[in-house]
Amino acid sequence: MVETIGDNTGIAVGGLGRDITEKELEGAVHADGVGSMIAAFFGVLPTTSFSQNVGLIGMTKVVNRFTIGMGAGFLVLCSFFPKLGAIVSTIPNPVLGGGMLLMFSMITISGLNLIYQNGKITERDIIIIAASLGIAFGLSHVPHVMQHLPNWFQNIFKQAIVGAFITSILLNIVLPKEKEGV
Repeated sequence: MVETIGDNTGIAVGGLGRDITEKELEGAVHADGVGSMIAAFFGVLPTTSFSQNVGLIGMTKVVNRFTIGMGAGFLVLCSFFPKLGAIVSTIPNPVLGGGMLLMFSMITISGLNLIYQNGKITERDIIIIAASLGIAFGLSHVPHVMQHLPNWFQNIFKQAIVGAFITSILLNIVLPKEKEGV
């Protein structure tokens, strides 16, 4: 239930740019409960909300039921037609890894955005923080991805805080600042 509340609050703040209403929160908890009861009827573990969607919705700002339903329908088609699923599985691991890195970082940013509700974090700030955290966590937890890079690069980025610092400084310089009145 706590995950459902957190995920739905993150979706409302990240995707819609507003606080979640009591009616929406109540509906989410009820849907989670009904889903868990149906799962018990079939003898499987209770279900929960899918946190990765919070990051995806935060990145794309797509909160349309039809679009999300189409994605779910595509996944159902993949389960019935193995050839279609096989085509999807040809996506290279680095592409999936890059997407997942940003997506999980966006989940973290959604949490930070909830904490920082007095002021507004801009899209530019979100990208800088997400990429910095992604580099910090990604390279420190999977150090073998740097094995073919020069030693000086490995020495700099093997420390998570250093990788996050350098990434944030470079992105702060490179990414254009938002113009006022646009």
